[in-house]
Amino acid sequence: MSQSSRSFLMRRCPSVVVCALAVPVALLLLSACGTTDYTASQGSSAASNRAATDTPQGAKLPRTALPMPPVATAHEGATTNAPGGIAVVNASTWTTLDGRRTRGSDFQGKVLILDFWATYCPPCRDEVPHLIALQRRYGAQGLQVVGLNVGGDEDRPKVPAFIEEFGIQYALGYPDAQMSELFFADNSAIPQTYVYDRQGRLLKKFVGFDDQMGVELERAVQAALAEKPAAGED
Repeated sequence: MSQSSRSFLMRRCPSVVVCALAVPVALLLLSACGTTDYTASQGSSAASNRAATDTPQGAKLPRTALPMPPVATAHEGATTNAPGGIAVVNASTWTTLDGRRTRGSDFQGKVLILDFWATYCPPCRDEVPHLIALQRRYGAQGLQVVGLNVGGDEDRPKVPAFIEEFGIQYALGYPDAQMSELFFADNSAIPQTYVYDRQGRLLKKFVGFDDQMGVELERAVQAALAEKPAAGED
């Protein structure tokens, strides 16, 4: 193209140059916005913005699970030594926030929910209000929710602010290392939520969280509470 032709084009179409420069700049900006930092406190976000392997940068911690349909474990597997089974939960121990030592067998006669979570986990944050509502609604009928933080040493200082943010009133603690290893033996994603009946049998296991899981979780609690306690239990 001659010099006179290029000058004519610039006079007639100055936006050509602007567009040519804007495209690579826009692409650069878009690529910089593609990473979400879940180490900071966040509210619920769309499932499409969550990665299946989100953990704090550089940490070897449980990955967060995308919201997904609940994974159910029936009674048949609850009496074995499988992860979350009755023998495992009865022997499992954890430390409450006020320093008390607790084990699963302490909750015989109650319907127990064990929920493994971390502050950096978006689907965990989505689930917490549902757990709060369940404890308020069914606590007087014998339900006990226990939230067990598995976020590691760096996550523990963030727990008090997390409790205040959500207004958590159900029991919280930190599982022993052996307990975490047993429960995460076949899947390390969080949240993981286990529902036990009054005899300590595993009714349902949920991995991840979505609205459908919230419905199924409440159904499992209602079914467990509807069962009559064994003889000698309150």
